Amino acid sequence: MFYRASLQAAAALASLSLLAGCGLLSDSGSETNQKITVGTTSSPSTLDPAAAWDGSWELMRNVYQTLVSFPTGSTSPEPDAAKECKFTDATSMAYRCTLKKNLKFSNGEKLDAEAVKYSIDRIVDIHFKGGPAGMLGSLDRIETKGDDTVVFHLNKSDATFPFILATPAMSLVAPGDYRKDKIRDDGKVTGSGPYLLESYEGQKTAELKKNPDYKGFANRKNDAVTIRYFEKSADMVSALKADEIDATYRGLTAEEVVSLEDNKDDNAGLQIVESTGADIRFLVFNPKDPAAANPAVRKAIAHVVDRDALVEKVYRGTAEPLYSMIPKGIAGHTTSFFDTYGDPDVKKAKNILSGAGITEPVKMTFWYTTDRYGSATEPEFEELKRQLEESGLFKITLRGEPWQKFQEGFNKGEYPVFGRGWFPDFPDPDNFVAPFVGQEPVTGSPYINKEITQQLIPASRQESDRGAVSKQFERAQEILVNDVRLLPLWQGKLYVAAGEDIGGGERALDPQTVMQMWELYRKASW
Repeated sequence: MFYRASLQAAAALASLSLLAGCGLLSDSGSETNQKITVGTTSSPSTLDPAAAWDGSWELMRNVYQTLVSFPTGSTSPEPDAAKECKFTDATSMAYRCTLKKNLKFSNGEKLDAEAVKYSIDRIVDIHFKGGPAGMLGSLDRIETKGDDTVVFHLNKSDATFPFILATPAMSLVAPGDYRKDKIRDDGKVTGSGPYLLESYEGQKTAELKKNPDYKGFANRKNDAVTIRYFEKSADMVSALKADEIDATYRGLTAEEVVSLEDNKDDNAGLQIVESTGADIRFLVFNPKDPAAANPAVRKAIAHVVDRDALVEKVYRGTAEPLYSMIPKGIAGHTTSFFDTYGDPDVKKAKNILSGAGITEPVKMTFWYTTDRYGSATEPEFEELKRQLEESGLFKITLRGEPWQKFQEGFNKGEYPVFGRGWFPDFPDPDNFVAPFVGQEPVTGSPYINKEITQQLIPASRQESDRGAVSKQFERAQEILVNDVRLLPLWQGKLYVAAGEDIGGGERALDPQTVMQMWELYRKASW
């Protein structure tokens, strides 16, 4: 939904082909009068940026515009709706953007400085629970100068602020169609992005058409895109094989990826792109629940969980064990959970529980979403249940809910333990720590640690060289390991499967691993 170091890591994309000599390397030249159909299991929870800090960004990046963004191949924000943006002071507390001329929204309204101010102020004013308002904690006020200049005055040094503005959460909206005090929920979009949202049917389809008035960085290689939302990845793969869709994004299970890669004869005419990605999965412990609030219980679980077995059985090489909230490839990554807890050890877990006076199996309910992270989520939690119950120390009940209801539940603090995934807003260590701590984290469960929020993060945000903040985040990870309020499980890879006639797949994932639909096109010849 949703801070910048080792940015080059997330932009690295490796291409794999299911046909010898065939790949997704795009042809030069521009294709016209093309319509591409893309399937995904990740449907939006909202179409309003003020409420979005999740996978809804995938659609928003394509229909809205931000002041700065990440052009294909870029690892730092560059102008989009803006002509130029820069800090005007040495302390990184005033960020000025000058807009391009003659910008307008799809309803004809001017996209000027006041519209920019309205769009960002609105996020703060609505302050949607679980939404992106928390990303703007360093924003003090917004000043406009004429029609084309906006100055963001910050309340503290924040060298990550440009990267925040580059997220789809900061999308610009037409003031006339978006109330200042309420989330828009009519299933429509009024933006200025690469595409217009022609129609939208929740959980089913989104119809996108090239925006003739768009003025931004995207070089659109198709004229229209249909996005189909699938509940089950098997149905999505079947649609791909039947030529009902041209490409898939998000939701392929490990078995499906392996099958597509290995069974070349059965999958003739198909190909796959693998992204190094920085998406992670982890457990969240809610301190409102008596068992989850007990540090001994959390630490015992950390001693029992076998990440290697989880990855091998459920994800079959399409993910790898994660021992830090900051994944591999991001500055500040450590193996702090392994260093502290080592390999799975039931005896140590039992000693911790007995030392806390717990002698009977701990009964807990683990919750997960059924339609956000792909079909492997349920098997993943069944494996976690198996491991914990096999230890004899726990009795686990599993519950699954569709994302929208699941999100409402954890934001209300209703779930004792639940699984979350995190696709980075941008690949910086700050973005794998800051969103999960404080009074209103994205997990919905307040996690107050003053050393992290008042010392380590503020100190790191004064550093414009994002590769030089490892020390602060190594210390933050020590704190996370000691508290075990969050338990990292695995780090994944992202895959785009497509017909062999589809080009641009290797360029379609931006540094936020958000799908840039405009990069996809149908090759004129093979």
